[in-house]
Amino acid sequence: MTTSPPLHHQQTIVVHASAEEVYDLVSDVTRTGEWSPVCTACWWEEGSEPGTVGACFGGRNQTPDRTWETRSQVVVASRGREFAWLVGGALVRWGYTMEHGDDGTYLTESWDFLPAGIEFFHDKYGDDADAQVAERSRAALSGVPETLAAIKRIAEAGTAAR
Repeated sequence: MTTSPPLHHQQTIVVHASAEEVYDLVSDVTRTGEWSPVCTACWWEEGSEPGTVGACFGGRNQTPDRTWETRSQVVVASRGREFAWLVGGALVRWGYTMEHGDDGTYLTESWDFLPAGIEFFHDKYGDDADAQVAERSRAALSGVPETLAAIKRIAEAGTAAR
């Protein structure tokens, strides 16, 4: 019996910086390449107001096997609380939530492979869709903790510099 890969993953880390500072960092998608193990670059689309709900941005991703680009749209932009976006219209949802704590900001990164994404993969990959979904799931499971650790390092270095 095979088990299905998780289609949701989230993890939390404590960052010794204010929730607003953490938000300002993660909502600047042009810096994503500094912390993501897969996304090497992001840019705001012309005509989009950076960091606002409805703003669109492109992203370039790279693994040892392939390189691809995505288009995303910001769906939540609440400074100091949450920043989230949808990839490809409704394929995948990524987001960060921030919560004030006595020992710093609790930063949670979440990833959801949405039903439209599963359907898209079945249309695109046919019999190989389940393997492709499992590969994306494994990438999220390993990438989220790596991303959070890098964001923590960058945010705390910025706080120490002040």
